[in-house]
Amino acid sequence: MCRLLGVSRSCYYWLRVERQDDEVLNQLIHDTFIGSRQTYGTRRIKKQLERLYGLITSRRHIKSRIMKKFGLNTRNKRRFRVLTIDSNHNYAIAPNRLCQDFYASQPDQVYVGDITYVPTTEGWLYLATVIDLYSPWVIGWSMDAHMTTTLVNDALFMALKKRNPGHGLVWHTDRGSQYASDSHKALLKEHGIVQSMSRRGNCYDNAVAESFFHSLKTELTHHHKFETRSQANQAIFEYIEVFYNRQRLHSNNGYMSLVDFENQLLLNEMSA
Repeated sequence: MCRLLGVSRSCYYWLRVERQDDEVLNQLIHDTFIGSRQTYGTRRIKKQLERLYGLITSRRHIKSRIMKKFGLNTRNKRRFRVLTIDSNHNYAIAPNRLCQDFYASQPDQVYVGDITYVPTTEGWLYLATVIDLYSPWVIGWSMDAHMTTTLVNDALFMALKKRNPGHGLVWHTDRGSQYASDSHKALLKEHGIVQSMSRRGNCYDNAVAESFFHSLKTELTHHHKFETRSQANQAIFEYIEVFYNRQRLHSNNGYMSLVDFENQLLLNEMSA
């Protein structure tokens, strides 16, 4: 066989190994893409291969020789429409303490919250989230058929129970009636939380929360037709707790998962 090919035995062996390695690489790229719920582009696939397998390959190689070959296309993005909130109320408005400065040097210094909606055949399912700016980990969430103060209180209470932050935590949201209500303010006072609110009609004042909702819709809800709120609830739960917080690579922290990023912080503190 080597003689027929006009190559030495050692060269022929090398060619076989290279082809086998390419087949392994192809499979790993395919599995990484499917494991990302068909959301990873070449940059995140490259980072995942380096992180998990120590494999170094170019984004051009991934795209031109692998993704195109197997027809692996990321899910198409759609325009993201921000939920219109009810800011026409008589409750007092808290000052904007962040002023679009979304940096936190430690966990549990600043939380941001917001509400979005997901369509189902039964009607809207509303989702309230709480995000720690440091990671940004989704540390609290709540879902319901109605956009009430209870919805946002439950989401924040989940975060507080999970993380037990100290007094002085800054809590930033829009100025919707749910967040401005007496019930919500009582919860903040009980836990020593400092309230902050966006300016009227300025979605950039809460860009981190809006960014999460954009990811949720682009990577999940825009590609599913939910028959019931229960189906949507289960899918969103799995997206947040399994994929987004623990598996998805995030560009703002060096392409680490959120759980690995916070674990790295703990290791650094222990070794300091």
